[in-house]
Amino acid sequence: MNLKNKVYIVTGGSSGIGRACAHLLIDKGAKVAITGRDEEKVNAVAKQMGALGIVADVSKDEDVEKTFKLVIEKFGVLDGLINNAGIGFFAPIHETNRADFERIFQTNVFGAAVMGAKAAQLFMDQKHGDIVNIASSAGVKGFARGSVYAASKFALRALTQCWQAELRPYNVRVFGVNPSEVTTAFAQENRKERDEVDNKLRPIDIAQTIVSALEMDNRGFIPELSVWATNPF
Repeated sequence: MNLKNKVYIVTGGSSGIGRACAHLLIDKGAKVAITGRDEEKVNAVAKQMGALGIVADVSKDEDVEKTFKLVIEKFGVLDGLINNAGIGFFAPIHETNRADFERIFQTNVFGAAVMGAKAAQLFMDQKHGDIVNIASSAGVKGFARGSVYAASKFALRALTQCWQAELRPYNVRVFGVNPSEVTTAFAQENRKERDEVDNKLRPIDIAQTIVSALEMDNRGFIPELSVWATNPF
């Protein structure tokens, strides 16, 4: 599928995987809106890459409504949603509590779900559209200290599978992407991007995976992709 002039929302698009994905989509000729919580960063990144910057938190319903309103006002249409926004939390199960689960699920699950629901309605009406849910290798196999985060990513994979079943009759494609460890600012308190290292994935690796899947002729789609570093040790 030719991505030129297609319109995409990329949540969490001001850094890491989201930023790389937005940049690559624009390079392919697409029109992109990126969202993020840091106003200064969102606006700076959007200006640099030629995207529409929207200061929004996917865990807030009013921000979700604002995002779709601004995109439709600006572009008149939406062709795809990249559900990338996500946060992490890692601790032994006996040191977690209800608030930990609620905080992570608000963004990783509920935020993605509400964004997906809004996009789905548009896509069902127009009989086409793409949703990409970026989960994690943590959503394929759990690990020590990962109860909260892995549970949120397993939940996102479940949403992906349900949406595939519901939306396929409307010519809507839903992709699930499971990256393993990527050198981003994820879980960094200072939100600083990590340096690239030879045995970890880069944001561009995941962006290329996503964009390649989107470019497939829309008579077909890849339900789920897992991307692992060749040698993580």
